[in-house]
Amino acid sequence: MALAQAVVYLSVAPKSNALYTAYGSVQEDVERTSAEPVPLHLRNAPTGLMKKLNYGRGYEYAHDIEGKVADMQCLPDNLRDRTYYQPTNEGIEKRISERLAEIRKRRSGSS
Repeated sequence: MALAQAVVYLSVAPKSNALYTAYGSVQEDVERTSAEPVPLHLRNAPTGLMKKLNYGRGYEYAHDIEGKVADMQCLPDNLRDRTYYQPTNEGIEKRISERLAEIRKRRSGSS
């Protein structure tokens, strides 16, 4: 019964290829930039040397921040500010789009 309900839900849900398009762009960038270094603040620092080299310094834990939105660059510098997913205004994507706008607003400091 649950499978039948899932089939009906998916068959009538608004359709979008926004995620499919975003995934293709991500794959292209991964292949093109696979040798780019992970930003230092995202690297784990299990040793004293790594801490000395600033691994993990500046990492923001979203759960400790008001609004639960960290303002960190998580991509390599050559992909800074790259946006992959462009949700439509159809179905659940409309709510996702609104949430992404809220996150951008918080990050810009105009919340």
